[in-house]
Amino acid sequence: MSALTQSTPAAASTEAAPEKGLRPPSYWPFVVPALVVVLAIIIFPWVFTIWMSLNEWKVGSPTTFVGLSNYLRLTSDPRFIEAIGHTMVYTALSVLLPLVLGTFAAVVFHQRFAGRGFLRGVFIMPMMATPVAIALVWTMMFHPQLGVLNYLLSLVGIPAQLWVFHPATVIPSLVLVETWQWTPLVMLIVLGGLAAIPTEPYESAQIDGANFWQVFRFITLPLIMPFLFIAGMIRMIDAVKSFDIIFAITQGGPGSASETINIYLYSVAFTYYDLGYGSAIAVVFFLLIVLLAAVMLYARQRMLWTEIASGA
Repeated sequence: MSALTQSTPAAASTEAAPEKGLRPPSYWPFVVPALVVVLAIIIFPWVFTIWMSLNEWKVGSPTTFVGLSNYLRLTSDPRFIEAIGHTMVYTALSVLLPLVLGTFAAVVFHQRFAGRGFLRGVFIMPMMATPVAIALVWTMMFHPQLGVLNYLLSLVGIPAQLWVFHPATVIPSLVLVETWQWTPLVMLIVLGGLAAIPTEPYESAQIDGANFWQVFRFITLPLIMPFLFIAGMIRMIDAVKSFDIIFAITQGGPGSASETINIYLYSVAFTYYDLGYGSAIAVVFFLLIVLLAAVMLYARQRMLWTEIASGA
């Protein structure tokens, strides 16, 4: 009787084990839709792009496997090398100017004065407009004869400029549009950082007799540096892949004076229909963005450890 009693739980556990092993995990119905979306929208397009970059594929012609020939062709392509230079200059200016002007605007709007909320709303309005609409408005403003910018310059005795119609001024003119649109974003990010700073350091500095510049240099700027870094990374990624404003205003012209990597990629793939070479440009462009983001993250990490070491 005792042996039968002891064997019964063992038999029951043996019978329950296969049933438990056959039971599917309860979380799979929630995971599978997300995996399908990731595979369909992210992974498959990139795998297909890499495959296309290894082939010579022009619309209307058969596909021919060429290996790394498209990538080797990039090293001897003067337009691609020129596009890299234009992209770097455009990105550097489109990051630096909004950071400086946005920080200045954030410091101004952080002060208490009448109508501050209304002026903040007016200041962020350019960020809400669509890029193509902005491009059309600025194209009219850049017109050498009928544009309002040259009219304003004439009021102060400055001769008319060609703006986007001259190779020497086209990139600074496009950066002006980019700065006008995205300085409010930097202002909002820095403004959030200023609101998070405690008042005690400012009260101590006021007791010590520090002036406005000393307070900003030694208190405000170090404390908002993480927010400036976030704003700089967002602006860097957005500026390096900027397409709509440049294409709508200049389409890479005059000539190829404002042709960035994105514009050149579009021209190769959808004007000359060289999909294989365009895919190689897309892969290299993606790696360039990843490299720039990694450099900024590394710089931020070094800055963090430097702050910790100095604090210790």
